[in-house]
Amino acid sequence: MAATHARRGVRRDQEPLKARRLVVTTGEPAGIGPELALAAALVDWPCALAFAGDPDLLAARASALGLRLAPSTWRDTAAPAPHRAGTLPVIPVPVARESVAGRPDPANARYVLALLDMAAEGCLSGRFDAMVTAPVQKSAINDAGIPFQGHTEYLAARAGGAHPVMLLVAGNLRVALATTHLPLADVPRSITRESLERTAQVLDRGLRADFGIDAPRIVVCGLNPHAGEGGHLGREEIEVIGPAVAALSAQGLAISGPVPADTAFTPAALERTDAVLAMYHDQGLPVVKHAGFGSAVNVTLGLPFRRVSVDHGTALDLAGTGRADPGSLFEAIRLAARLGAG
Repeated sequence: MAATHARRGVRRDQEPLKARRLVVTTGEPAGIGPELALAAALVDWPCALAFAGDPDLLAARASALGLRLAPSTWRDTAAPAPHRAGTLPVIPVPVARESVAGRPDPANARYVLALLDMAAEGCLSGRFDAMVTAPVQKSAINDAGIPFQGHTEYLAARAGGAHPVMLLVAGNLRVALATTHLPLADVPRSITRESLERTAQVLDRGLRADFGIDAPRIVVCGLNPHAGEGGHLGREEIEVIGPAVAALSAQGLAISGPVPADTAFTPAALERTDAVLAMYHDQGLPVVKHAGFGSAVNVTLGLPFRRVSVDHGTALDLAGTGRADPGSLFEAIRLAARLGAG
């Protein structure tokens, strides 16, 4: 079993949760984030949870859904105590304007970012061992005149310009992204040898430190169909990706590629792989969501703190209905409590 753990990483169905303290941001107030947080509060957890959000909003949403939950102000105690079902410890952050489920309001954009700022500061100061984030509505933040690409980029800037790597996890399937929230037309020029090398190095360190994999095996996808077909379908593999992989291999990383994405994601290939490095968002995410939609999670590597997120959006059409599936948030909490635990 020890050898399997070293190769494949943390077995989330077998390893016990550690007594850690996590902060859970409740995300876009008009989305499903608040009710996902309420669902988590109704479950026993062997780690401590503090929910960042507006207590009046959470109380109103609980009442509307018929849930017997009353917010209490979170207290920073000397040692984290396991969360008990039916308790709702909240770090209070007030919304700017009363929120209506399903109707994002740009007036609350600053509130959403304040949740992230508070959680990041708490992690940086050591008050929390990790942060778990509910989804945000990027369009509402941008409509408020605030440039915002996503959690990953925002938290990296908040942490002082770290090189973040988005890693999607569904069971033993791990897919990292070389580029994140970019228009497809901007992807090729955003993939440089330097950026690929940094991304792969962060990925390698994260797999070792957070997932307990002693010698991570990383497979790098090509950008073009058939990984460029020897230059006939594009030269990025020859001029950028291949040289980056060769340099990383010379540094001692167990890395290979570039390979066609349709080859990298075959079951036989994945059995020999600890993580796949995809070149762009929709090259990697469809595979992860097919494999584990509702239970997959997003881990941000390269930050000076641990952050895990759900793998879905705000689901405005489900907000306030009580029909939102909390599975991904539950998996995010479980994983956040185990990252780096050995």
